Amino acid sequence: MDMNAPLTIEAEPYTFELIPSKCALLIIDMQRDFLEPGGFGEMLGNDVTQLRRAIEPNQNLLEIWRAAGLQVLHTREGHRPDLADLPPAKKVRGKGSKTIGDTGPMGRILIRGEAGHDIIPELYPLPGEPVIDKPGKGAFFATDLHAILQNLGITQLVVTGVTTEVCVNTTVREANDRGYECLVPEDCVASYFPVFQEMGLQMIKAQGGIFGWVTDSTKIISVLN
Repeated sequence: MDMNAPLTIEAEPYTFELIPSKCALLIIDMQRDFLEPGGFGEMLGNDVTQLRRAIEPNQNLLEIWRAAGLQVLHTREGHRPDLADLPPAKKVRGKGSKTIGDTGPMGRILIRGEAGHDIIPELYPLPGEPVIDKPGKGAFFATDLHAILQNLGITQLVVTGVTTEVCVNTTVREANDRGYECLVPEDCVASYFPVFQEMGLQMIKAQGGIFGWVTDSTKIISVLN
C-alpha cells in the first residue's frame, strides 16, 4: 500500500478520500462499565446489548487497520481517584443512588485504574497504541490528544465507539473545529437508544457533511484489503 495515495471510501454525503499516512483510527470509550452486563451502564437501566453489537465490527476493522500498519488510538472516560476533575453537576447527574466515584459492580464508577473503567478485552490496546484518558465527553477536552495527533502528522480520523450521540458526536464536533476530517462507520458506533443512534449519525452527515462523513466498516475494510 502506498501510504500517501488517497483511498476512495464510499460514504455519505459523498466519497471520503482516506490518506493512510494521515489517518488514525480513534476508538471511543469501549469500556467494561459501559458495555458489559452488570456494569455501570446496565446499573442505570440501559440495555447493553445495544452497545455490544458494535464490538464485532470494531474487531474486524481494528484487525485490518493494524495489519495495514496504520495508527490506532483509544479513549476512556473517567476521573482521577481524588475526583478533583469531576464537576459537581456531573457528579449529581440523575440523582441516582450511586454516582461517579461510588463503589459499583466493577470497582469505583468511572475512576481511572478501576476494572470497570478499562477497555473491554475484545478491543484491548496493544503496546504503543496511545490511550487517552478523558474527564469529559469529548476526547479533546483536558487531554493531550490534539498534541499527539499533530506530532504524528494526523489530519484525518476514523471515529468509532460509544455512545454515538454523546462521546462520539462530541469528539467529532471537537475534531471538526480543529480541522480534522472525520469518517464514522455506522456499524462501529452504538447507542443505548436506537433513535439517538439514527439522529446522531444524521447530525454528522447533514448539510453536506457539516461535521464529517458516515460509512460502513465493510467499505473501509474492502479498500484496505
